[in-house]
Amino acid sequence: MLVSCAPVSNNYILEGMHKHREEQRELLTLLENGKNNQETRFALMNRISGNLLAENQKAALILFLTDAVETNPDDPYNAYWLLMIAHAYLEDNAYDIAGYYFKRILEKCPDLEQHGESIHLVCLQNLIRITESPQLLIHFYSDIITRFSENIDLGHTYFMLARSYEKLGEWELSIQTYAQFLSYGRFDVIISGIPDSYEYAKRIVDYDTSSKDWTFETLDELVKSIKHAINTYNYRLLDQYRAKVNFFAMSWKQESSDLNAQADFRMRDFMGGNRIRYDNELDASSNPHEAFLRTNGWNQYVSVWYLYFRKVNFPADPNIHGRWEWAGIYFGEKL
Repeated sequence: MLVSCAPVSNNYILEGMHKHREEQRELLTLLENGKNNQETRFALMNRISGNLLAENQKAALILFLTDAVETNPDDPYNAYWLLMIAHAYLEDNAYDIAGYYFKRILEKCPDLEQHGESIHLVCLQNLIRITESPQLLIHFYSDIITRFSENIDLGHTYFMLARSYEKLGEWELSIQTYAQFLSYGRFDVIISGIPDSYEYAKRIVDYDTSSKDWTFETLDELVKSIKHAINTYNYRLLDQYRAKVNFFAMSWKQESSDLNAQADFRMRDFMGGNRIRYDNELDASSNPHEAFLRTNGWNQYVSVWYLYFRKVNFPADPNIHGRWEWAGIYFGEKL
């Protein structure tokens, strides 16, 4: 009797079913009798959907849930059904379609909790994961901070929001947001492609608030000035030419983020009584964005220093972007 009552229009839900076929027939019959309250209807639909997923019938699942949402636009569980549809597309790497459903939930459906977690939060997290547009990411990150600050890693989120502003060229907002990130004191935030997120943000913020009066128009001008200061043993000039933000002094094996890499000495401590020399030409590994000048004679322990120069990459200030700075020192021969 149960078999004969199964509606023909829903036969696609049975096609391809094996293990759960008989249960699926019964569930469909119960669903179609039209006498279920919302909670019962939800339980039946959820079980039918679970059976379809268990037997990898994603096309049938999408059709079943799409029809249910369109037929019952006032169903309070529509956010849940649309989320299942979005995840089905997501598993097939159909990111554009999945994104459409995630955004539809946010825009059209009241929030629900799924296993104690907000469906809107899940949608925002997935949209952030599959979205490349900085403009859209700014919207998603801002929304998730405003609505779910207690449920997310705010340090990581503020950094990524700042990065999105940076990629979009919104430098004022980017710097403000990096400053917000720094206020959390998070040294442990890991960002793909950025070895030290805290130092990255600090460098941008510090650079923005600094005088920026140590840069040179060209590399030739910078190197010529450095050589002149060495020739005349003018340690004051050398200290003046050093970058005032993130200037480092370290061995080749160290990372610039190491605390011991920060240069906290004065050049006069190494110039008195020493015969300092430099190569006539820049090191062969120099390129249009960074350069090395080998020098020697600084002290009896580590005589060779490579002075490191780099092109300033700071689009936030067009007046110094593209100029050159003396950014650090590498101790010892190159590895």
